[in-house]
This record gives sequence, structure tokens and C-alpha cells, in this order.
Amino acid sequence: MQKGNLIIISSPSGGGKGTLIREIMPSLPDLGYSISHTTRKPRFGEEHGREYYFVSREQFDESIAKGRFLEYAEVHGNMYGTSREQIEDITSSGRDAILEIDVQGALAVMEKVPTAVSIFILPPSFEVLRARLTARNTEDANDLATRLRNSFTEVQNYSRFDYVIVNEEVPVASRNLASVICGERQRRDRQMARIESIIESFAGANHSTIAI
Repeated sequence: MQKGNLIIISSPSGGGKGTLIREIMPSLPDLGYSISHTTRKPRFGEEHGREYYFVSREQFDESIAKGRFLEYAEVHGNMYGTSREQIEDITSSGRDAILEIDVQGALAVMEKVPTAVSIFILPPSFEVLRARLTARNTEDANDLATRLRNSFTEVQNYSRFDYVIVNEEVPVASRNLASVICGERQRRDRQMARIESIIESFAGANHSTIAI
């Protein structure tokens, strides 16, 4: 079985990566979502095991000690980590693993998994990002200010990603995101097992029996 791709999707906080992922998941086959671990508190409407695994700092530190994370980092004052086992379970089954992750974590994973497909979701402007973060009303004033300050540094890393998708209109951006994932599946080097079996079928055919 051909192993699935690791798809890294990152953006500044409020860039819309989660929204775009939710748009494409029902329509694209063979996708798996890697659920990160975090020490932050759940926002309204979030569920343990759906958006994140919400854990205590003690539980998080235990996972670090046992080497369970592919990467982990402190972001906006909270810890976030990516499970090695989850990624391996998804990709070894032939599905692509979607990893929704902050910029700091994305860069760390890209160093460890150079074959990963990296996609940066860029808001159309700083003002739009600020309006989106303010409208969702999930952070207090201090946290909101921290996320906005961090966005200045985060957007500068766009050039380190394979693809950049400007998230101005969700329907357009989600179609572009799906196109990137589908296109990556057609790369020759990602299909070699299947291609070689097809080529073998030609080599094994009896050419002399073919009639014109």
C-alpha cells in the first residue's frame, strides 16, 4: 500500500485554516485529521478529542518524557504537541494526514519530515485578520493582542512553505486547498508503487498476440 502524505496546514491565529479544513474534509476521500494535544482551555463549542486533546501540563510533560510528540512548542502561553503515533497510523493506512498547526510547530515538523506538503494560509490583510480574531470573541484582550503581535512574525515565514493560499473568500480558498492536495497525490514520486505495477503489466503482456 502506498503511504499517505503528511499535509501541513498553517497560518497566523485567525487565518482561517480550521475553517478551510472543515470545508474540504467531507468532499475529499482518504483524508485523516491529526488531532493535536494542548494545555489551553477549550473554547465554547470545542470538544475533547475533536478539535484538540485538552490535557493538563502534567500530562503534557509526561508525553514529552515518553517521546510521544513529533514536535511540541509553547504558543501564546500554552503548550501544543503533535502525536507521532497518530500521524503514522493515518499515513500507513494510505490516507493523507492533515496537520492543522501553528507556524512555529509547522516549521519544526517540516525539518523532521522533509517530504511533507506544507501549505500556508495567508489572510488578505492585517486588518482583515484583526477583524476576524475580534469577531470570533474567543480570547480576552491580552490574548488577542498577543496573537495579533505574533502575526507580524508569523506571516514573514510564508516563503518557507510549498504553497500559499490567500484566504479572502472561503469557497475559493477551500477549492484551492483541495486542488493542492489532489495535485500532490498525482506526483510521480508519490505514486511509484502503483506506477511500477502498471508498467509491469505492460512488460508481461504477450505483444505478439496484439492485432491491429
